[in-house]
Amino acid sequence: MFMVFAEEARKLRREADLSAAQIARATGAATSTVNGWLGRRSEPTGARAERIAELAAITERLGLMMPKRHIPVWLSRPIEALDDRCPLDLIAAGDYRLVARAISAIEDPGAV
Repeated sequence: MFMVFAEEARKLRREADLSAAQIARATGAATSTVNGWLGRRSEPTGARAERIAELAAITERLGLMMPKRHIPVWLSRPIEALDDRCPLDLIAAGDYRLVARAISAIEDPGAV
């Protein structure tokens, strides 16, 4: 069986340079659980799978605007446009759209 969301977690690790701890923070999972996904021993489901998909969408957009090595930093730090909240924490809380809007403002400042 192909584990689609586990593969997406592996892609986040590989292409966005996110650590297992950062993926865990964004999904609400334990780091050991994320390591299981990364090792293809288990698959995220439910809300955790949704957070993986949302995180993947965000990192793909960020990858078009900044070097890969900056993505983990941007996601982990307080962002003024997000009322000094961290994007990883907002994604974990299910507030993907807030983060997406902040990215939209960076992508096209006149559109927001």
